[in-house]
Amino acid sequence: MTAGHTEFAAGEGEREPDPSDSLRTFGAVVQALREHAGLSRVDFAAHVRFSKHTVESVELGRRMPDRTFVERAEEALGDTGALRRAARHLTRGEPGLAAWFRRWARLEKEAVSLCTYECRLVPGLLQSEGYARAAFDNSVPPLSDEQMEAQVTARMLRQESIRARPNSSFSFVMEEHIARRPLGGTDVARSQLDHILTLAQLRNVTVQIMPMWSTSHAGLDGPLALLETRDGKRLAYSEGQKNGRLIADVTEAAVLHQRYATLRSQALSPLDSVGLLERIRGDL
Repeated sequence: MTAGHTEFAAGEGEREPDPSDSLRTFGAVVQALREHAGLSRVDFAAHVRFSKHTVESVELGRRMPDRTFVERAEEALGDTGALRRAARHLTRGEPGLAAWFRRWARLEKEAVSLCTYECRLVPGLLQSEGYARAAFDNSVPPLSDEQMEAQVTARMLRQESIRARPNSSFSFVMEEHIARRPLGGTDVARSQLDHILTLAQLRNVTVQIMPMWSTSHAGLDGPLALLETRDGKRLAYSEGQKNGRLIADVTEAAVLHQRYATLRSQALSPLDSVGLLERIRGDL
C-alpha cells in the first residue's frame, strides 16, 4: 500500500492470507520465469550472482529477496518489469500481530482518521503496557514468554502513531464497564486509567464513554474499527474469535460509519467522559 493510493476490490473483506503467502507467490513467479527461460537453479544463480541456496530459498518463499536480487533477476529473465512490480507487495509479516489483523494495522499507519468502538476491553491503541500484559496473560491457550513479549511489543509500537501523527484524529468510544473492570489488579487498573486520561488530553485524541445507564445503543453488533485514507476512502474492520474482516464495500462501510456517528451521539461527551474516568480512578 502506498499513501494516497489504497485500492480494494468492491466487497473485499476476506481474512488476510498468511504473511508468507506474498513471498511464496513471488518465489513461484521467479521459478516459472526461470524455467520458461530454460535455466536451472545453478545457471540462474550464476546469472544473478547469488548462491543456488539463495535462489532456492527465494523460490520456495523462505527468504525476502533484496533489491539487488530483484534487479538482477529482472535482467536475467527478460526485463519485463513483472518482478519489480511484484516485489513492491512483499511483506515479512509483523511479529506479535494476528495474521488477520496485519493488513488493518498497515492501513492504520497511513490513515488520516481512526475511530474505534470497543465493548470487551480497553482499545489496543489506548492500553498501558501493564494492561496489555494482563490482557495477553488471559489468553487461552496460554502464550509462551516469547509470544507474550512479541504481542506486547507490537501493541506498544502501534500506539506510537498517536503522538507521531498529530494531524491524524483518533476517536474512541468504549463501554463504562471496561473502565470499571480491574483487569490485572488494582494497580494495573489505576495505571491504565491514568494512561487513558493522559492520552485524552492530546488534541488529536477523543475518548468517550458509553454509560451503563444508556437506554439506546447503536453498537450492539459488537466491536468496530473505522478509518479514512488520504484519498478519502472509508474502510471498516470487525473482529471476532480468531478472525477479522476488512470491509471495503462502499455501501457496507458507509453503514458502519453511520453507526459509529450514532454511537458518539449516544455516549457521554468527551468532557463528561473524562470526568467519569477520573471518578472511577478515584474509587480504586
